[in-house]
Amino acid sequence: MGLQVKSFEEYQQVYKESVAEPEKFWADIAKNFFWRKKWDRVLDWNFQEPKVKWFEGAKLNITENCLDRNLHKLGDQPAIIWEPNDPSEHYRTLTYRQLYEKVCQFCHVLKNNGVKKGDRICIYMPMVPELAIAVMACARIGAIHSVVFGGFSAQSIADRINDATCSMVITADAGFRGNKEIPLKTVIDDALVQCSTVKTVIVLTRSRMPVSMIKGRDVWWEDELRKVETQGNPDFPAEEMDAEDILFILYTSGSTGKPKGVVHTCGGYMVYTGYTFANVFQYQPGEVYFCTADIGWITGHSYIVYGPLSQGATTLMFEGIPTWPDAGRLWDIVDKFKVNILYTAPTAIRSLMSFGTNLLKGKDLSSLKKLGSVGEPINEEAWHWFDEEIGKKNCPIVDTWWQTETGGIMISPIANVTDTKPSFATLPLPGIQPILVDENGVEIQGNGVNGNLCIKFPWPGMLRTTFGDHERCRLTYFSTYDNLYFTGDGCMRDEDGYYRITGRVDDVLNVSGHRIGTAEVENAINMHSGVIESAVVGYPHEIKGQGVYAFVICPKKHENDEITRKDIIMTVSRIIGPIAKPDKIQFVTGLPKTRSGKIMRRILRKIAEGETSNLGDTTTLLDPAVVEEIKAGAL
Repeated sequence: MGLQVKSFEEYQQVYKESVAEPEKFWADIAKNFFWRKKWDRVLDWNFQEPKVKWFEGAKLNITENCLDRNLHKLGDQPAIIWEPNDPSEHYRTLTYRQLYEKVCQFCHVLKNNGVKKGDRICIYMPMVPELAIAVMACARIGAIHSVVFGGFSAQSIADRINDATCSMVITADAGFRGNKEIPLKTVIDDALVQCSTVKTVIVLTRSRMPVSMIKGRDVWWEDELRKVETQGNPDFPAEEMDAEDILFILYTSGSTGKPKGVVHTCGGYMVYTGYTFANVFQYQPGEVYFCTADIGWITGHSYIVYGPLSQGATTLMFEGIPTWPDAGRLWDIVDKFKVNILYTAPTAIRSLMSFGTNLLKGKDLSSLKKLGSVGEPINEEAWHWFDEEIGKKNCPIVDTWWQTETGGIMISPIANVTDTKPSFATLPLPGIQPILVDENGVEIQGNGVNGNLCIKFPWPGMLRTTFGDHERCRLTYFSTYDNLYFTGDGCMRDEDGYYRITGRVDDVLNVSGHRIGTAEVENAINMHSGVIESAVVGYPHEIKGQGVYAFVICPKKHENDEITRKDIIMTVSRIIGPIAKPDKIQFVTGLPKTRSGKIMRRILRKIAEGETSNLGDTTTLLDPAVVEEIKAGAL
């Protein structure tokens, strides 16, 4: 079979077959890709250990599927269109042939700098084409890339570099985000004070911000390219990879303070991102596809780089932010490049809604055929605005549910195939077997029910482990419920069997589509010298979806709480990055704890949400009076 289902009847038939004979289904999907050697066994799995292996024995290189196999037919077609942060700077287009050549060139740069198969490379770059080139050059040479979002702090980068024992960092002098210049190289310099494994730093020139270059460690991207040009041979043969070799590590927040390195492998991830991209968006040759994510997150890996390029798509990369120089920027880009598919986050939609519809005037959005939403559940109001004002009611909205750990989209409408319903992720894709369970892990049958969302059978794009700590992978995803992958999300299934994600059920926040562990934020707050203890919960935020509400104990009543608040926010920004800073900080003298010392976050969550009358049983608390004090001071 091909990668796309074309009607709802076909979806129902294919879905049934995919559940009855999953290995046959995935083997048929995998035949749409180029393999150097076919697999000996489709699947070997056991959720207890956990152990998951797809397409065992197969040999491939993902970049041959993204680049080489597209050269013959699509060599002159745009592969990447890049729109810079500043609209007055000229955009760039790279055809498939140009992209292939640039990736091969950079492979030579990596090789000249001692990179070999299996090395880990940290990439901390702005959203420029060179970021995609660096990612694919790593994949082509067989090195493992670990991309870190350009908004993370030096401490966060050092933690990730040390965890993956990276030998190289690829960065830029600085990057642009709206009217800000982000000093990327300076942040890397601060991080590397703590990192002994990094031998080389390759620095791209983006802003010409003055930077320090350390002899013997730091080299300029452009200088290294010039050396390659004098060597002659522009091609670079792709390294043969095993289907289960690691392709990349991507760090994600967890419910403990330390970020965990989610591991994705070459074969299964390639098959899954290509299949989901082609199917969900019903991509047609020649369409211009625009995903507004950053490659620092999984959405950028799967649906800016690997998924679209494996399907010969034209993918648009945007360096800036949707609200600069004004909140009409996304609509300018749609108009300018005649975008056909727009995939963005509910946070961006809600933010742009707040500016009204004046900024849409004079913008031609008639090229749009399909819209998508990613990162968090989309609320009904934002769904309708997106549908009416942007899609003019003729673009299906694919409201996609998935995670860093799943590698690609799991539950989603298929464009022009599935009937949509505002704020519902609708139905699982063929090959995906979700179930709802109660807190004891008992499956909740039927429709019109709520439960915790689990997946009962493996899929090719799923994580294989957490880097260097397999036990953490088992505990986080496979130990809560027997023989199930636990997503950490609550979910309802309505009368039609449609799924609607109701939010996290563990100690993880979803802020503007970014997952942030409460423990990680608490650790950062507690590092402030004036803080004894803190507890962090989420609360409804009209733009971000969830805001960060911190309850903080300080030793003495401060003369100026506002200064302390700012100091705490600065501490969190320094340790994690600005994306994690608390929106509200309430100073308290105590926290609601059980006699065993466990903080009752359930109570704090209700107070943060403005619900103070029905807090449940507080008699088991060590000091029930503390709850009244917190209620009285709620922000």
